[in-house]
Amino acid sequence: MNRLKELLNIKYPIIQGGMIWCSGWKLASAVSNNGGLGLIGAGSMYPDVLRTHIKKCKKATDKPFGVNLPLLYPNIKEHIKIIIDEGVKIVVTSAGNPKLYTSFLKENGITVLHVVASKKFALKCVEADVDAIIAEGFEAGGHNGIDEITTMCLIPKIKKSVDIPIIAAGGISSGKAILAAFSLGADGVQIGSLFAVSKESSAHLNFKEYVTNSKENDTILTLKELTPVRLLKNEFYYKIELAYKNNASSEELKKILGRGRAKKGIFEGDLKNGELEIGQVSSHIKNILSVDEIFSNLISDFNSQKNILSKINF
Repeated sequence: MNRLKELLNIKYPIIQGGMIWCSGWKLASAVSNNGGLGLIGAGSMYPDVLRTHIKKCKKATDKPFGVNLPLLYPNIKEHIKIIIDEGVKIVVTSAGNPKLYTSFLKENGITVLHVVASKKFALKCVEADVDAIIAEGFEAGGHNGIDEITTMCLIPKIKKSVDIPIIAAGGISSGKAILAAFSLGADGVQIGSLFAVSKESSAHLNFKEYVTNSKENDTILTLKELTPVRLLKNEFYYKIELAYKNNASSEELKKILGRGRAKKGIFEGDLKNGELEIGQVSSHIKNILSVDEIFSNLISDFNSQKNILSKINF
């Protein structure tokens, strides 16, 4: 028995990250149709766009899917109304206090998962009565925890502190990594980068190809003074690096960042001026695969590694 599969009514305990500019209805429905939990990334959508994606996702799959909802998003109340109106039953909240909307969402029959990067915030999730915790190590792409706690350290720490299901996130791109997460005490995994460069992802082909050509030291966690974010190095990143060398203030960093950098890089494919958000596992990803192929590889790799480990004795 797996608590996460039971909670979400899914075949495999795999959640697709709700990544901005990547996670539209095509990706979410494909993941759900393969037995995982697909998520629509509401953080890059206006309310009417979110409604359209939910409607299309409902037509494309009869399996459970959810919406990732950053709590700092300015249109969040409109988003929540749409989620309830459209009958979405699973919401992943992030980037804020889980107490803000968890009780309201649950009163409306919605299962709530919340993303954390530390034990401290995991305990706040328990206080807020969330249904499950996504524990994200700093290997993950995009906006991240400021304390740089790795997934391998984070999962067992949280496991000792809470009784609700834990989903490991950050640095997971293989069946072997899923097996490792289970060994550390996770009930399931959230995978982002691998799905961000899938065929069904709404990210630009330029971005996907840039990721598949990346090397092991090509991502870095930066902009901690604003909101920590893991990026692939490019011309924009080197402007940030130069600003740090020149002791730039937070206001100066904000000015360099400007607006719409993630859209420019991920969705529009501007590899020079855009913000290219991706996890450390980017250097492991060498091909742009379909979601079907990704699931097949993950399951095969998991079962193969599990069989190998069963023959090892200390």
